[in-house]
Amino acid sequence: MSKAQFEQVTGFDVPRRMFLKTAAAFGVVAAAGGSGCAVSGSNAKAKIVIVGGGAAGISMAARLVRNLRKADITLIDPASLHFYQPGFTLIAAGVYRPGQVYRKQADCMPRGVKWVRKTVVAVDPARNTVTVEGGGLFPYDFLVLTPGLQLNWEKVEGLSLKTLGQGNVHSIYDFEGSQKTWPAIQAFVKKGGRGLFADTYTKLKCGGAPKKICLLTEHLARKAGTRQNVKIDYFTASKELYDVPYFTPRLKEIYKERDVSVSLNVRVKGVDTQAKKVFFNRVEKIKKERADPRTGKPVTVEETVMTPFAEEYDFLHLPPPQSAPDFVREAGLGWPEGKLAAEAWAMVDKATLVHLKYPNIVCLGDVAGIPTSKTGAAIRLQVPVAVKNLIALIEGRAPEAKYDGYAACPIITDYGHVLMCEFDYEKKPKISFPLSLLDMSKEQWAGWLLKVYVLKPMYFYGMLPGYC
Repeated sequence: MSKAQFEQVTGFDVPRRMFLKTAAAFGVVAAAGGSGCAVSGSNAKAKIVIVGGGAAGISMAARLVRNLRKADITLIDPASLHFYQPGFTLIAAGVYRPGQVYRKQADCMPRGVKWVRKTVVAVDPARNTVTVEGGGLFPYDFLVLTPGLQLNWEKVEGLSLKTLGQGNVHSIYDFEGSQKTWPAIQAFVKKGGRGLFADTYTKLKCGGAPKKICLLTEHLARKAGTRQNVKIDYFTASKELYDVPYFTPRLKEIYKERDVSVSLNVRVKGVDTQAKKVFFNRVEKIKKERADPRTGKPVTVEETVMTPFAEEYDFLHLPPPQSAPDFVREAGLGWPEGKLAAEAWAMVDKATLVHLKYPNIVCLGDVAGIPTSKTGAAIRLQVPVAVKNLIALIEGRAPEAKYDGYAACPIITDYGHVLMCEFDYEKKPKISFPLSLLDMSKEQWAGWLLKVYVLKPMYFYGMLPGYC
């Protein structure tokens, strides 16, 4: 990529020295992220329907068009714009401008794919059909299920997408919401008060995002010289601040050094935007003895107890609870039991990404019910596996490519540093960037350059077209 192309997609006028330094430092990213799952062209015929035109759907379409010469490929998605969603955090932090994080969906759509600009309302996996709003029916031989996830704002009492921003309640999980967040953070830092930052109890898109905006707000207060007037508290529904042991110690140290308190096992129940109160449930596991109904003997059982409490705030940031889209649940494509069942995450094999009940469905991206983080970096490594396995299925072969659960979450710790968290299914670090530059256990300036200047052009020029 040339310097001009780099600046066009990033929106930054990057000094040539910085561009060359950054490009040299991370020029191996695409190669390092390769899965070794390249496939040769196939003449197999099949009618393929892709549901969803986000990162996973577009990347799949681009690769399938190149590797299936005679396939009939239809992609269904209503969006007119394609957003680089990791950029929402940087909009809310004043680093990106809103216009820097999207392109026209038409410009992202691969040639050779039939694009249906409709909303999917139903999938019938028994009859191999997809129904769109208005009643259109699309039959398929093979389905690529990549609809992303659903933001359930209404599951926080007193909150809705339309009222986001009222009562100084904000969220970067929405494009307009991220734009409202930046002036609100500036005003909060200037005026002072108590800022509450929370996550949610469901699996969520980019689980590190609530932590990022919390730490950026704290640093902004220090830069403004008003840190002594600001109290910042972080509430997480998890039992740990972060669930990847290699990175957790340093992240906990950062919160302690910045004097940001952390409350664990706490779920947001609702908000009162007029009174500026947020209502929580503290989740506790207690053990009780009960009589076994079969034997009458005492047995120890574990019960979940919810203890409600409320906190006042001046500024509040939270993500909404998230789930698979309703049509995934209604089609019976979600897990029927286990911890992934409540939100109906799609029941797929975590290695092959093939649906466990319907073998003509390949599923990846945020909707997939697999034990890894829902990030663009995870999708980048899922796509080549899913492509190779889908082609194998079309050709009547067993799917053999394996996804190891790789995900990455660049946790921004301040304006200028990132803790580059990369890991696999076993929650072990899996480093894909030059070791000479990054000590993965600590935050690094090089990670900031990667986050701000490299990942977005890599997304639009490399990942979406299916090159990396």
